[in-house]
Amino acid sequence: MVRPPLSPDERLRGELLGTLLRTARGPRSMVDVAAAARISVETLRKIERGRVPTPAFFTVAAIAGAVDLPLADLIAATVPEQPDQLTA
Repeated sequence: MVRPPLSPDERLRGELLGTLLRTARGPRSMVDVAAAARISVETLRKIERGRVPTPAFFTVAAIAGAVDLPLADLIAATVPEQPDQLTA
């Protein structure tokens, strides 16, 4: 099965996610955060640089937990505003 190409919005969201996680990491090293999240340093590096625009949920949740970033804050910063489609 071939995965369809990502849209520009999906790529932008991946870049926003990476920037947000990098900022939340602060002065902590990638090694420390990756170990706390139980992922590889390379995975963390790719996500922070936006090279993995759609990382797995549990990977993102583990990183967010390791840097004390609430998932609600992460979602608010990376999901574009939608019209009132869900209130109907």
